[in-house]
Amino acid sequence: MSVTYDASRVTVVDHPLVQHKLSILRDKQTGTKQFRDLVRELARLETYEATRDLPLETVRISTPIGDTDAKRLAGPKLAVIPILRAGLGMVEGALDLVPDARIGHLGMYRDETTHEPHEYYAKLPSDIAERICLVVDPMLATGGSAAAALQYLRAQGARDVRYLSIVAAPEGLACVLAADPAVHIYTCSVDEGLNEDAYIVPGLGDAGDRIFGTL
Repeated sequence: MSVTYDASRVTVVDHPLVQHKLSILRDKQTGTKQFRDLVRELARLETYEATRDLPLETVRISTPIGDTDAKRLAGPKLAVIPILRAGLGMVEGALDLVPDARIGHLGMYRDETTHEPHEYYAKLPSDIAERICLVVDPMLATGGSAAAALQYLRAQGARDVRYLSIVAAPEGLACVLAADPAVHIYTCSVDEGLNEDAYIVPGLGDAGDRIFGTL
């Protein structure tokens, strides 16, 4: 039976460059450095899409030729929050576009038997309620860890939360969207689903192990 979810709150970033890079990322022959570089590049492209609606203000500037009106970012600042440890691989890609963003960290691990998420570390900017939060994690599988992370962020006052993954399973999308009625999810691919071990199919393997070379 197919898994249904609110597709209006999911943006699939399917630009040709994204699809090309994702095909290399999935390949089991891709080495650690190239895998890490591709995760960063894909995170950068996703961040571009996830920040498309940032508010702007008009400012007066002087170019070498003359004065003109120009646009600059206005409104809330950003926070990039990786879910440890694989999410760390996406942080630099986001910072390539928003270098002034604050960084928070959420440590979540999945019990390999029950597949239930457990929190073991949390450190967030003190003004998290005033920031747009980009939560980053390459894999959205069962959605349990993601839902728990979002619940924690909401409890700390976070209001505008956007979740960025590289590949997602329909089961994970359904879980997170049901658990958090306000979050918007960005992903490069919605894959077929989960296998009996709760890994995404076809997926790309264990993202953390491939990023950090701990296979």
